[in-house]
Amino acid sequence: MPVFSVRHLTEYRYARPVEFGEHRLMFRPRDSHDQRLLHASLEVDPEPAAIRWLHDVFGNSVALVRFGGPATRLRFETRIRLDHTPFSGPDFQIDEAARHHPVLYAPEDVPDLARCIERHHADPGEEVARWARQFIRPGRPTETGHLLMTLCYAIRESFSYARRTEPGTQPPLMTLHLRRGTCRDFALFMMEAVRSLGFAARFVSGYIYVPDRDGSEVLGGGSTHAWCQVYLPGAGWVEFDPTNGIVGNRDLIRVAVARTPDQAVPLAGSYHGLAADSIGMDVQVNVTTAGQLAEATMPLPQP
Repeated sequence: MPVFSVRHLTEYRYARPVEFGEHRLMFRPRDSHDQRLLHASLEVDPEPAAIRWLHDVFGNSVALVRFGGPATRLRFETRIRLDHTPFSGPDFQIDEAARHHPVLYAPEDVPDLARCIERHHADPGEEVARWARQFIRPGRPTETGHLLMTLCYAIRESFSYARRTEPGTQPPLMTLHLRRGTCRDFALFMMEAVRSLGFAARFVSGYIYVPDRDGSEVLGGGSTHAWCQVYLPGAGWVEFDPTNGIVGNRDLIRVAVARTPDQAVPLAGSYHGLAADSIGMDVQVNVTTAGQLAEATMPLPQP
């Protein structure tokens, strides 16, 4: 099992001292059978007045940070280290009754999965649904695993990845029309596509390990990363990263899961001042293992 180390540094800079509102951080990975947290630390400058930890409705660890006075700089540095057990598709086990589409979930699971099956974004012309249905074999059984993997790989091959510093996630219909987006856009698009086929899907925020950033075809490194999970009877929540065409958790470090991207924002907060007071923001994410480094520095949206 590889041991991953992550250093995540975020810094805001201001032209004059400003007051800060409460900031909400989601950086502590979820402990599980496939990733075991060994260490987690959080350093904040200026010194916070209080840090409060809680679990949100999905069981994610959330840190709420409050400040006592004004400053011209706000800096968060988090460090995590964890054991990671890689699992790669397509060898995930599915119950015999769910091996072919459409998948029927057990009656006792439906109440808990219902909101993850329900579509969340407008698709008046059923364009997203029509795009998804092209991967169903007409007139013959469509294997569930093959359907989802093909759909995931199709996004990787036919959509273009483009970093975007504006906050938020673009609607799935816009992603389909543009054929371009970020990892968050692609995760949401796949969620809505598979939901249109009756699957339960949810959003995942975390990090990705890029073995060699120079010339690597792996996308989404150097910052937080996003992908989705689909619930399959017998296999549980299975990871799908449409940005990179990854099935399973290989090189993916899961931090938070949620029904929508807005519920899994890694860092959110506010300051009290003029828009012109903000003069910049930088983020740096390093993901390492066995002496290798994945690193990049880029601007991110203002809080």
